[in-house]
Amino acid sequence: MQVKQTIDTQLSEAVHQNTALTKAGLSERMFSQLFKGLVYPQIWEDPEVDMQALQISDDCNLVCIASGGCNLMSYLTASPHSITAVDLSPAHVALNRLKLTAARVLEYDDFYQFFGHADRQTNVAIFDQKIAPELDTSSLSYWMGRRGLAGRRIDLFARGFYRYGVLGRFIGLAHFVAKLGRVDFKPFLRCQNLEEQKEFFETRIAPLFDKKLVQFLARRKASLFGLGIPPQQYDKLAADGGGDITVVLKERVRKLMCDFSVSENYFAWQAFNRAYNSTGNGPVPPYLQSDNFAALKENADRAQIYNRSLTDLLTEHQARTRHGYVLLDAQDWMTDEQLTALWGQITRTASDGARVIFRTGGTDDILPGRVPETILSQWSRDPVSDDLFELDRSAIYGGFHKYVFRG
Repeated sequence: MQVKQTIDTQLSEAVHQNTALTKAGLSERMFSQLFKGLVYPQIWEDPEVDMQALQISDDCNLVCIASGGCNLMSYLTASPHSITAVDLSPAHVALNRLKLTAARVLEYDDFYQFFGHADRQTNVAIFDQKIAPELDTSSLSYWMGRRGLAGRRIDLFARGFYRYGVLGRFIGLAHFVAKLGRVDFKPFLRCQNLEEQKEFFETRIAPLFDKKLVQFLARRKASLFGLGIPPQQYDKLAADGGGDITVVLKERVRKLMCDFSVSENYFAWQAFNRAYNSTGNGPVPPYLQSDNFAALKENADRAQIYNRSLTDLLTEHQARTRHGYVLLDAQDWMTDEQLTALWGQITRTASDGARVIFRTGGTDDILPGRVPETILSQWSRDPVSDDLFELDRSAIYGGFHKYVFRG
């Protein structure tokens, strides 16, 4: 019971900024309830961009927010000295530990079948026979737990894991809305070049944003909880569209569909196929690529994950011992007080030249004017941030930011 209370308290501190009896407060509490379960079956930040920014070497000690774990697992392929990961969702912690254990005990073919396809009936036997005996007690309990009459949670890997979780169901809803508009995404996935992709977007997708149903759904904050967008972040997104969220969403979808070849963008496959390419020959995150598996297996023991907040965890790290920090978009949720506490701990634990990377829902950097100058003056925003943003294939964010510690 104490663990549950701690999780509830951490989620409340992260999300709740208004009293429960206000409209904003009710919206925040609806959002935090979702984070007690699985939200992201796949993370929606591009780990290849992260790895360019972090400049990982074998002496790096990294700290990251875990989410669905594609980032953590991909960073391991670059052989850092250590990775310490945190997440407030117990489901995300269990998913990351499942991935780490699987990397240690499976051979590549089984590992890819489990996480690359994630829809084969034999995955259940792989779990029961090979992964479960090596999994920690808490994570084993989670995956063996039942989903009402639908079977054990681990059975999701026999039914198309990426269709589940809050994000998976949101994408399913988006497909339903597209179907109402008579849009079939299969031709898009067969596009041979960017020109064909742009034509598909302009003729089939762009008109959907003028539909009353799409505008009705987009303009309600709860509708976008499935993208992991809390009420605070929704407001920042809408501001970029002059108050109209559909303008921003249309541009983000355009970037996802038009700026990167679909043959090289696994985010597009997840968005429009709800799975990676079933042939096994399509684009996948670095941790699922065969050439990286040996390094992943060798380095799996270098990562640890905890169900707690990043600020809380950093208080236990020694000064000047961390080299890289991955904050995802978590700062979009934070108050000025929370940002100050986080960056105080980051600055205390940062080694010379340490890198911090994060994304923002809006286009603007959120730190100036909110984090005290006594702290922020010790850091500089790397101009390469804007170039890296253009390379981010997930296309869901408004900005990518890299800060370097000057001391």
